[in-house]
Amino acid sequence: MISSNPGKYSPLLALLLLALSLLRAEPASAGGRTAPGTPDADRGRQALTARGYLRPEWGMDVYRAVAGLWGDRAPDPEADPGTYADAFADRYGLHPAPYPNDGLPMGLRRATDPKSGRVGFQVDCLACHGGSIGGTSYVGLGNTRLDMIGLYRDFYRADGRPLYFTGFTVNTARGTVNAGQMAAILIALRSPDLSPRLFPVLHGAKFAETDVPAWWTLKHKGTMYYDGRTDARSVRSIMQFMLGEKSREQFEELEPTFGDILAYLKSIEAPEYPFPVDPDLAERGRGVFEVNCARCHGTYGEGRTYPNRVVELEVIGTDPARALAPTDSLVSHYNKTWFAEHHPVDEVMTGYQAPPLDGVWATAPYLHNGSVPTLSHLLDSDTRPGRFRRPPSTDFEHYDTGRVGWRVEVLDPVEPEIARRDRDRSIFDASRFGLGNRGHTFGDPLTDDERRAVIEYLKTL
Repeated sequence: MISSNPGKYSPLLALLLLALSLLRAEPASAGGRTAPGTPDADRGRQALTARGYLRPEWGMDVYRAVAGLWGDRAPDPEADPGTYADAFADRYGLHPAPYPNDGLPMGLRRATDPKSGRVGFQVDCLACHGGSIGGTSYVGLGNTRLDMIGLYRDFYRADGRPLYFTGFTVNTARGTVNAGQMAAILIALRSPDLSPRLFPVLHGAKFAETDVPAWWTLKHKGTMYYDGRTDARSVRSIMQFMLGEKSREQFEELEPTFGDILAYLKSIEAPEYPFPVDPDLAERGRGVFEVNCARCHGTYGEGRTYPNRVVELEVIGTDPARALAPTDSLVSHYNKTWFAEHHPVDEVMTGYQAPPLDGVWATAPYLHNGSVPTLSHLLDSDTRPGRFRRPPSTDFEHYDTGRVGWRVEVLDPVEPEIARRDRDRSIFDASRFGLGNRGHTFGDPLTDDERRAVIEYLKTL
């Protein structure tokens, strides 16, 4: 069963997009070390897109065998591999890789078990952090189409392996993930020196699913993640999902490589808005933006500024679940470990970091949980739909250039119990835990003309 209720069960194998394959990781080899010195973005891109760190979780036959679960609609993977690859990517919300990837979509990676020689594939971080818009794939664009639960459920069913269950919601709709809870579980299983614990730390943290942020904003930020508690220079923080079987020595060996990867993440540029922009309207919007929005989101162009502001919950008013999730016990435990040795997590901050808005046109849906389909809805909170169906693809035919964001089918609200049982992965329901669409009402006092002008300006960032 797949649960949308945080108090019930969801398949453990779905959350393994974040961790299970990492539990099977091979020890780092000496040949994988990068040269000491300044982190290098080019090396980092190679390390992220051309190198695997994990043993294969499934044989290549599983990639083809899942077709047997689709019914009569499935193309023949042997007779028509191209059509099958397209259908596979569409079904699970993956995208073509903009780098050599052995014919696999972005987020899957071919791998060889060094002990048995078995060839198969694994899931890597670009399943979540590799997206597409208008038919172009981008490393660093959050994947708003990913059906994480469906992906893992079918892989294991096709492999004839059992499903396990866990007591928290991984995600309830395409495009959301619960990386925070997975990290909290993994760190609870380690002592401060990273040796395994016999009993986990009972930290009581309860994270909610979130949207996946764009990597290209990271270069401008002093802190990272939605709550702004972690220093953006922290290489070790982006390594924590390998806690499954990595020893401290293996983490230390891989740290230079991940320093290069972090340098690459900070080198990624936002894609430019591909449609015409009204320059006069955009200029008027710039003035409105700088008066009403810049104190949190910064200024752009020559001499740009960014305040790196974490906005208190009582001010921002958005769904508090993600900000309140890190308990004192969890933060205290994390800060005693190797991961926090150079950059401890802030122990008192409670709010959300107002992000830089570079490439904001490409990052719909909006807010930290993806609950708002367009910028127009964001700037006029009374118009936000509480329940909607996401579009079937990220092609431009589903993109709204006026409102800036995705054309969605607005649905009538349903009773919470019905919402919890809903299996349609394309439906987003703001009544679910952590997915509320209220708050960020700063655009409400603006006139319609001012909102249109601000939206036109945001297209230029």
